[in-house]
Amino acid sequence: MTAPSRTPSAEQLNARKAFYDQIGKQHLAPLWERVSGLVTRSPQPAARPVHWKYSSVRAHLLQAGSLLSAEEAERRVLIFENPGLPGQSRITGSLFSGLQLLMPGEKAHAHRHTASALRVFLEGSSAYTSVDGERTMMSRGDFVITPCWTWHDHGNDGADPVIWLDGLDVPIVNLFDTSFSEGNEASQIPISRPEHDSEARYAGALLPDGHKAHSMSSPLLNYRYAPARENLAEMQRNGPIDPCHGVKLRYTNPLTGGSVMPTMSAALQLIAAGSRTAPYRSTDGTVFVVLEGKGHSKVADSSFDWAENDVFVAPSWALQQHRAESEAVLFSFSDRAAQEKLGIWREQRDASAS
Repeated sequence: MTAPSRTPSAEQLNARKAFYDQIGKQHLAPLWERVSGLVTRSPQPAARPVHWKYSSVRAHLLQAGSLLSAEEAERRVLIFENPGLPGQSRITGSLFSGLQLLMPGEKAHAHRHTASALRVFLEGSSAYTSVDGERTMMSRGDFVITPCWTWHDHGNDGADPVIWLDGLDVPIVNLFDTSFSEGNEASQIPISRPEHDSEARYAGALLPDGHKAHSMSSPLLNYRYAPARENLAEMQRNGPIDPCHGVKLRYTNPLTGGSVMPTMSAALQLIAAGSRTAPYRSTDGTVFVVLEGKGHSKVADSSFDWAENDVFVAPSWALQQHRAESEAVLFSFSDRAAQEKLGIWREQRDASAS
């Protein structure tokens, strides 16, 4: 037998309000009034699906390059700010991202910070990043990591502007109030290891004998796009094709097989021309970067037509589908690594059936 529902009287409502006002003065609050917003039935991200056209952002970035130097800006970056999170410098609830520009001959001063960073090189040539004494030249599509608290600087030795995408876990670090940063009197960190050193040691499915991991981040600095692209093509020929992702590879730490960094995961996927992925969603809000091709994506109630170098976002638990007009390669990154370590990551394949 169910208990009859009780509708509080006006007198009871007034008494409750007075009680809430009273305890509020002592910095207390009633859980029963707030629990539905704290423990939701499913993710309720503030971040929205959003799409940035590279041609438009690039024009603004080049304008910024004419207005201030790299030294004045510290890092000349235009932030991808999610419209659902205005003023918060976030592309998803947990991640920062933007496009960085270096004009010919410019150098970005050395610094380090507790936030981990990743970079995807999009345009130009003769650009490099140095991380803890190793310099790597960047080519289109290369994926470069800057682990927590490592000294790093950048430079453009070429005759043309260079542009890459930055992704950082700044909101995660700030959630724990653990942000530290430090500059360096030297504009660039002295090179102490030969170029390609980490690639020689860790990029060939071989490891130096006796090496042990001293960090939760990968020891490999640059994950080259060219061999990864060849692997995607070979897997597409050999099959099988994943209905939700096409052909998808996850970047890993060669010492552990886990994610490249403890807070962020990254992946590369190939979608065949004319094909459409099956409905899919996951709890990690994901940033996509178009490295090749043209296509269309439906994310929740939003639709985007994308082209090379465009950036778009699928928030947490948003239903997503992608269609490639021409053969397409998408780079993506998210906070999946952090969620998996906490045991809270979840996905739903063929999510339209739910």
